[in-house]
Amino acid sequence: MLLVLEDEHKEHLNFLVSVNVEVVQEFCRIAMEFIRKGINHKMYLIAAQKLKVDAETVQHGVEGLMYLMSESAKLMVTEIDFQDSILTLGFSEELKQELLRLYLDNRKEIRTIQSEMAMDLPHYHNLEWRLDVELASRSLHHQTSPSILLKLHTEESGSKTTQLLETDPSNLLHMTQCLESALAEVKSQHCRRIMRNINK
Repeated sequence: MLLVLEDEHKEHLNFLVSVNVEVVQEFCRIAMEFIRKGINHKMYLIAAQKLKVDAETVQHGVEGLMYLMSESAKLMVTEIDFQDSILTLGFSEELKQELLRLYLDNRKEIRTIQSEMAMDLPHYHNLEWRLDVELASRSLHHQTSPSILLKLHTEESGSKTTQLLETDPSNLLHMTQCLESALAEVKSQHCRRIMRNINK
């Protein structure tokens, strides 16, 4: 799966084209430190003084690398796809190999950090269901009233919860259609772009 970089991220990474590999290695080290411990603005100033550029340029370069590494790790981008994803950035072959090495060396650690930061929301564990049909009552001898009983089991932080729900077939069909529509929307390009911006 190829990583799609926005123009803004390409622009941030463009600074790395004009510096040597040793500087990029230092940027990569800072980016990994920030992924592990959070951003330290003082490091931007120190790096900017060494390189004789403004702190904002350094910040954009480091944040561009952080985004490249964290998104690649999150999507479990393969070695070939990673190389293809950075092909259009204009990096030298040596720089591309250095970025690939950094990604492969740190992919597992980045994914571990991302999983620790993720919110643990209740998620599906199991579902039991039963169909009940009332065929007649004292007042109505010829009626059919189907209802579906659902026993939904969810799990959150290792603890399981059970919810009992009752619905009729038409409502269940409507809920199914809404969920299928939501799943289709999540896969759309527009929604993926929004999700990327939320997860920055």
